[in-house]
Amino acid sequence: MNKNLPKVFVVPMDKKLNNNKDIFMSKEESFRKEKEETIDINEINKIFNSKNHVYKTRVFIKTQKKQEEVDLIGLKKDNLLTLDGKLIPLTEILEIKKV
Repeated sequence: MNKNLPKVFVVPMDKKLNNNKDIFMSKEESFRKEKEETIDINEINKIFNSKNHVYKTRVFIKTQKKQEEVDLIGLKKDNLLTLDGKLIPLTEILEIKKV
């Protein structure tokens, strides 16, 4: 075995990297305008990452306006895409369950 490894060129970094986000959290409830009741995106990802989801998955969705069973086929930006072509905004979803 040859123990000599090839030399690697390293580009020098002359500028300061600033890719961290500053986050502030407060325990004061008075700063919150209203309680947000939105669905966790991890629940939706579990549906799409399931072994049973090949093309579509039948789910029960409760929104601010209605409750219905739909066939989900995808996620497009901030909306769920159904088999019949409807877009359901993620901000309106209160509950989602796999049927």
